[in-house]
Amino acid sequence: MAKNRTGRVAEEIKKELSRIIQQELKDPGIGFLTITGVEVTNDLSQAKVFLSVLGSEEQKESTLRALARGTGFLRSELGKRIRLRVMPELLFKLDTSIDYSMHIEELLHKINEGKKEQ
Repeated sequence: MAKNRTGRVAEEIKKELSRIIQQELKDPGIGFLTITGVEVTNDLSQAKVFLSVLGSEEQKESTLRALARGTGFLRSELGKRIRLRVMPELLFKLDTSIDYSMHIEELLHKINEGKKEQ
């Protein structure tokens, strides 16, 4: 039962947080980002928000710093949109799975090119 609730809360946080960042958060330090997932603890005290940022490492770090500065605003806006007794603490983490999959794709491409030459 609890797994279903945390999953629903995580999806709702992901959806609303995407809207808030896209439409209402006005910080020049935030680059082009995509929220790839949200993991919520069973007691709903913390929510890990995984995001993918296009750009250099400097732009990724700048985006994380800007989101850390805006955490209070984001939590308050989420509190207005989602009815929970206590809004979870937001922890932002970079999702490196897209970079990793691009690296694997590049390696596979090189292997296929080597087979074509033989």
